[in-house]
Amino acid sequence: MVPLQIGRRATSNDPQVWKPATQQTWKSALRMQMNTDQQAQKNELRVKIRAIVKSLSPEKRKSDSEKLCALLKTQPFFQSARSILFFAPLPEEPNLWPLLNETLAGKKLVALPCFDADSQVYQPRRIADLHVEILSGKFGIREPVETCLAIPPNELDLVLAPGVAFGLDGHRLGRGKGYYDRLLQNFSGMKVGIAFDEQVVEAVPSEPNDVRMDVILTPTRSVMLSMGRRTHAKIQTR
Repeated sequence: MVPLQIGRRATSNDPQVWKPATQQTWKSALRMQMNTDQQAQKNELRVKIRAIVKSLSPEKRKSDSEKLCALLKTQPFFQSARSILFFAPLPEEPNLWPLLNETLAGKKLVALPCFDADSQVYQPRRIADLHVEILSGKFGIREPVETCLAIPPNELDLVLAPGVAFGLDGHRLGRGKGYYDRLLQNFSGMKVGIAFDEQVVEAVPSEPNDVRMDVILTPTRSVMLSMGRRTHAKIQTR
């Protein structure tokens, strides 16, 4: 950490020997320094986890995604949810698309995030047909067409969230734009982080506006998080 300068030395034209900074200035400078350090820690973790995930073979990603789909649909929070926000995966993320398609055939309301260019936020939109209601949106991510019905986040029961990394403290590390944090800031339902085992770490650097997950689900375990405590359910896989 770079030392903070909380005052200034006198010069030949300055009769003051020392002018201490005000308490408010000192606190502001300290917050700025802490934020800078935290962002550096987040970026370092992003680089590390992305390299690990990139090293996974396509076969392992596919196999682990299938295990995640099978595990997810057995979870009580998934079975009881009447409305679910899925996500369209990027190549390095778990692929829940087959389960999304399967869920559409049932009675649940299914939604996907859709980027709103005016507000610069993602908004859930209901989908019913993956063949005619999906297009390539911002960042090349599949999303619903704008004619799909918008769903307020607080009307959803369950959100399945991707991420670069997840901490066992419940914090999620995204891509640095804050899209999911803004999407979930007024959401009171169940928030589930979906990850490969390689994406889970003990703790993730966090800030006050970062949204915590209620559950972290991987191909081999379900971690329930509540009031700072966590309960692990190890899943036996073949």
